[in-house]
Amino acid sequence: MDGPVGEAGALPDDPAEPFRAEVREWLRTAPRPEALHDYGPTPTVADIPAGREWQHTLAACGFACLHWPVRWGGRDATVTEQAVFAEEAARASVPRQLNIVGPDLAGPVLMAFGTEAQCDRYLPRIRTGDDMWCQLFSEPDAGSDLAAVRTRARRVDGGWVVDGQKVWTSGGDGAEYGLLLARSGGPGHGGLSVFVVAMNSPGVTVRPLLQMDGESKFNEVFLSGVELPPDALVGEEGQGWRVATATLGRERLSLGANAVGMFHALDDLVEAAAARGRLDDHLRGQVVDLWIRTWLLRATWERAIAEGAEPGAPSFSVLKLLTSETHRAIGDLGVEALGPDALWSEDGEPLVHRMLVGHAQTILGGTSEIQRNILAERVLGLPREPTRSS
Repeated sequence: MDGPVGEAGALPDDPAEPFRAEVREWLRTAPRPEALHDYGPTPTVADIPAGREWQHTLAACGFACLHWPVRWGGRDATVTEQAVFAEEAARASVPRQLNIVGPDLAGPVLMAFGTEAQCDRYLPRIRTGDDMWCQLFSEPDAGSDLAAVRTRARRVDGGWVVDGQKVWTSGGDGAEYGLLLARSGGPGHGGLSVFVVAMNSPGVTVRPLLQMDGESKFNEVFLSGVELPPDALVGEEGQGWRVATATLGRERLSLGANAVGMFHALDDLVEAAAARGRLDDHLRGQVVDLWIRTWLLRATWERAIAEGAEPGAPSFSVLKLLTSETHRAIGDLGVEALGPDALWSEDGEPLVHRMLVGHAQTILGGTSEIQRNILAERVLGLPREPTRSS
């Protein structure tokens, strides 16, 4: 097992090959900010300047917000073309956009539910990266169950007043705007509404959360007497659940691009183990198993795209589950390959970082347990798991 263990590329008879070739050639020659690197769907505060400059370049060259309508500067790109761009960006070690929330979540929501004035105000600056957005959905007691949201939006003369707390807000410390899910009415789904919040509004406090990998991409956000104008409401009052569910799953279109990074990680793992004399038959067998799993991940992604599956379809739950568990397994095996060197690294050993991040992958974006429940209920037709109240 010498040399690279695998590389993701176009499959035979790939109908998107012309677009793939166009993207690959452009990425090869496109100017890059000096500090730019593939930081994933969310930049740290330190990543934002280079990420914003990169977004400007994407917008100027027609590669920003590919899935948006041409009217708003997009290309009406197909699901396949969006997925191809994500994969080629991963191959080139650059982020596919400044962050995920603005282009993939807030933008489409504003087009579907917002007013013409809201679209005119927010969409152009999302596309160019001049404004970064975050998603204010999860709460300490309402992470996976958004119907339990307690943050309250009270209607007052001149608009709304919001009080509450949000957590796990990706990129909240660098965002100009947030898409807020709050309770404007009674309990349950029907009492929820969605609002646009300027993150520099009086009463908004953002506290970064230190992760075990040393980064702080997540935040907790406190809202105390935050005043919102009447036009902050997105869609109709009480339509929040419908608006919120429209945002979920869009990030999964790019999950297949994870295979590129996984193949690179397996290459690094083999090299690190060989250099330390730890590449025995047992470790080789585990590497082969993960190599197969990574190809299965990519094949599952290709099939979901070819079938035209929507991001919320069960096939993307399979993909999310497979990606998360493989990420975690590669990280854990990387630490085994390093041996005692995994305990301390002055230069931030990438395999140790993958181990730390890998454990988070099975939680963020929908836990592995939730994905298994979705598949059990929607695909296998099994009864819902009993809740405490039942």
